Amino acid sequence: MKIATWNINGVKARIDSLRQWLSDSSPDIACLQEIKSVDEGFPRLEIEALGYHVETHGQKGFNGVALLSKIRPDEILRGLPGGEGPDGQVDEQSRYIEGVFSIPGGVVRVASIYLPNGNPANDPVKYPYKLAWLERLRRHAQNCLLLEEPLILAGDYNVIPEPHDCFDPAVWTTDALFLPQTRAAFRKLENLGLVDAVRATTDATKLYSFWDYQAGAWQKNNGIRIDHLLLSPEAADRLKATVIEKHVRAWEKPSDHVPVAGIFDFG
Repeated sequence: MKIATWNINGVKARIDSLRQWLSDSSPDIACLQEIKSVDEGFPRLEIEALGYHVETHGQKGFNGVALLSKIRPDEILRGLPGGEGPDGQVDEQSRYIEGVFSIPGGVVRVASIYLPNGNPANDPVKYPYKLAWLERLRRHAQNCLLLEEPLILAGDYNVIPEPHDCFDPAVWTTDALFLPQTRAAFRKLENLGLVDAVRATTDATKLYSFWDYQAGAWQKNNGIRIDHLLLSPEAADRLKATVIEKHVRAWEKPSDHVPVAGIFDFG
């Protein structure tokens, strides 16, 4: 079973690439981020024509996540729990969708995550929101792990975990993606017992999932690895391989991210 994550950076702008990727890569479950579309505006028919079921948690012009799957989910959760503010209002940013899918012998729980960027890091609202969101994700993941089932938290985390996950650590020293507090919060999440799928399969350096549109970053391979699949022990035990589908970045009108996929044996 192939489960992939891809920040598509606008589903309408990237619909041709999405259709090509679904046809070529054929993931069983695709987790999309930054669809930048309300639910009713998502190009559902084009995706369903390829044999995929579509679930979205959209937002006009910003954010938005989706789950595309060859099998219909048994359950869907839209929105990360714990987003109720002190004034009782719910977090209005569409950054989390979770599905439960039947597999041989049980279920697999898969989430598509678009974690806040947090920049500029000195902003009194944006960076605290990022850290608070990470803590909410940690608490939710902790609850999910109690179920002792395969869990895959996939998405654009906007976190560079280690210095070798970027082309030049000095460039990112003051960036919200690489600040010590950010990386510590990510490690706290991993310390629940979650496994970074890519790092479980390779120690190779210069493995990136994002290249900026500016300054020839793609041509120079000046990238960063911020798109991750975090796995529960039950999912990590079934992981066979991972792949960063770097070639997609060279397509016409590309996203600045590329798909990252895990191959699992749930048979």
